[in-house]
Amino acid sequence: MISDLISAVRLMTDTFFWVGLGSQSGASIVFQKMADAKLAFVALLVLFPLALLALLALIVRPRPVKIPLKNRHVFITGGSSGIGLALAHMAAAAEGARVSILARSLDKLEEARNSIRLATGIEAAIYAADVRDFDAVKKAVEAAGPIDVLIVNQGIFVPGELENQELSEVRFMIDVNLMGSFNVVKAALPGMKSRSDRRPVSIALMSSQAGQVGVYGYTAYSASKFGLRGMAEALQHEVIADDIHVSLIFPPDTETPGLAEESKKRPPLTSIIAASSGAMKAEEVARKCFDGIKVGSFFVPCNFEGAMLAIATAGLAPQRSSLMAFLEVTLMGLMRLVALFFQWNWYGSIAKYASKNK
Repeated sequence: MISDLISAVRLMTDTFFWVGLGSQSGASIVFQKMADAKLAFVALLVLFPLALLALLALIVRPRPVKIPLKNRHVFITGGSSGIGLALAHMAAAAEGARVSILARSLDKLEEARNSIRLATGIEAAIYAADVRDFDAVKKAVEAAGPIDVLIVNQGIFVPGELENQELSEVRFMIDVNLMGSFNVVKAALPGMKSRSDRRPVSIALMSSQAGQVGVYGYTAYSASKFGLRGMAEALQHEVIADDIHVSLIFPPDTETPGLAEESKKRPPLTSIIAASSGAMKAEEVARKCFDGIKVGSFFVPCNFEGAMLAIATAGLAPQRSSLMAFLEVTLMGLMRLVALFFQWNWYGSIAKYASKNK
C-alpha cells in the first residue's frame, strides 16, 4: 500500500516536471505510463476475482453433489402438520418420492396421510412416536426401512423471557429440538450407512433463523437451535466417507398453526424484533428445503435475510459451492456491518420499550 502511494507520487511529480518544462516527448511518456497503470488496475480488478474463484473451486469441501429424490425414501419427523406436512406433500407430488412421516399424535398422522392421499394419490407411511424416546424412534425407523433422505423437522417453541420461564419448559424445548434430533439421527444412521443403494443420501436438520442469531424471548429455543449447528458440522465430518450429506435449514417465521398459537404468547419485544424478517408459507419453505437438499447445501436459508445471516455467520462451516464461497469471502465484512445496524435497531427497540414500561 505504501509503495503504491510512493509510486503514484513519483508519477505525479514526473508529470508536473515534464509539463512544466514544456517537453512534449517527456509528457507523452508520462501519460503513456499513466494509461498503462490504469490498464493494469482494470486487469487486476478482473483477474483477481477470477483467480479467487479458481482457488475456491479447488479448495471447497465437501465436493459438489447431486442427491436424487425420485423413487427414494424420504422420512420426515414432525410430519403431521406445518412445514413437515408441506414437505411430505412436496416429496410425494413434486419429487416422486416414497414418504414416511413420524409424529406423536396418531390421529394427526392419519389426518395427514389422508390429506397427502387426496392431494397426490400417494399413500404415505405413518409412525407414531415421541422423538424424546429413543427406543420408540428406533422401532419406527426400523419398521420404515432404509432411509435415503432423513428430514429431522420436529420442533417446539415456548416463547418467553428466561426469568419468567419454568425450567421444565426449557428442558422440554431442548429435549424435543436438540436431544430429539440426536435420537432420530442415531436411530437412522446404521441403516443409512449399510444401504444397498450406494447413491448419495441426505440428513437435513430443521433449525431456524433463531439458530443463526439470538432473539429476545427465544433464550431456550435459540440454545436448542444453535446446538443443531454444532451437531451438523461435526456429523458431516463423521458421515462424509459414507456419502451422507448434512444440510442445516434456517426457516423464518412460517405460517403454520404453531406460529398462530405461539404469537399469542410472545413477549411484545419478540414480535417487534421478529418482524424484521417476514413470515413465509410452509410450502415456500418446503421448496427451499428440497432445493438445498438436492445439491447437498450445508446451509439452506429460506429468504433474503436468512441468506445474509448465512454469509455473516459462515465461519468454519463446510461449503460446496465455489460461487457461495466467493460471496462469503467478499461480502462477510459488509454483512457484519449490516448485522451491526440490525443490532443497533434491536437494542434501540429494547431501550425504548424498557423506558416506556418502567
